[in-house]
Amino acid sequence: IDKAIRIVRETEEEREVVPNLMIGFGIDETQAEFVAEIRLRQLNREYILKRTDEIGELEKDIAEMESTLQSRRKIRSVITSELRQVIKKYSQPRKSILIFPSDEPQEAEEDDTPDYPVNLFFTREGYFKKITNQSLRMSADQKLKEGDSITQSVTATNRSELLFFTDKCQVYKTTAADFDDTKASVLGDYLPAKLGMDSGENPVFMAVTTDYQGYLLFAFENGKAAKVPLSAYATKTRRRKLANAYSDKARLVQALQLAEDCEVLFTSSDTRMLIVHSGLIPAKVTKDTQGVAVMALKKKHLLVSARIYDGGFADPKRYMVRTLPGAGALPKDGDATEQLTLA
Repeated sequence: IDKAIRIVRETEEEREVVPNLMIGFGIDETQAEFVAEIRLRQLNREYILKRTDEIGELEKDIAEMESTLQSRRKIRSVITSELRQVIKKYSQPRKSILIFPSDEPQEAEEDDTPDYPVNLFFTREGYFKKITNQSLRMSADQKLKEGDSITQSVTATNRSELLFFTDKCQVYKTTAADFDDTKASVLGDYLPAKLGMDSGENPVFMAVTTDYQGYLLFAFENGKAAKVPLSAYATKTRRRKLANAYSDKARLVQALQLAEDCEVLFTSSDTRMLIVHSGLIPAKVTKDTQGVAVMALKKKHLLVSARIYDGGFADPKRYMVRTLPGAGALPKDGDATEQLTLA
């Protein structure tokens, strides 16, 4: 006590009291603050003895806690005692029932949607038709809006799931069963209205699946291509719209649905063509991945088309590469130069 008083009296500035006490007694700041705040009336034997007793009690409590922590039996005893106190204090009947998992196998919910072969048609202007085989045999002449054309025709079933990708990098999910059977002699359903698309949004590609196997390949005008597993678009709930369905960093030129890896023909605006095996393009589960550079484009030129290569070139090796990106080659006489785009 005398030492503390001497340190306080000999300290010239108030802000130096605590630091000097810390130095004088080798204590931390909290302890020094406590000493500095002791009033004169507390500097008596009774006060000091009480504080000393408190220290002894704290040391005893700490020892008991450490002993409890080292004994599983004591820990369980504490838990049991506290639970009994809770039961005694809050004793009420359970308001909810406990449901335990059953050992009996759960029967999968049956899909009662009728399943039969259908033919699906998707047009450039965003019209869709679902036509049965019988109806198509009776009349195969498709009625289209003036200037419109069919971009995809797929043989599927009525239970097939449909994914319509739009020019706003979104995808709308539905099923073939959600559309009525129609005839070739009608325009069909206008998808922006049928699916409730956003204002100014237009469908550009249709994917059809029953098991979400395979890949989607997105080709962009900057020469990049992204390969995304179709399973990335599977959802546990029936969500009808997914955002960020593909990258928006460059304009989409073409989307392709691949059941397995195959040769893909890329064409640039200077008519150079490049055949790439899709296995060279790594698959990414991130739907809006930017992809990898596939075609090395010359200045001021863009990628204008991508399609599955189904043969027809006299010398296909001329256009193939083993590593990416590739520059491609100008077509020889007789090689197809058809350019399919989403414009």
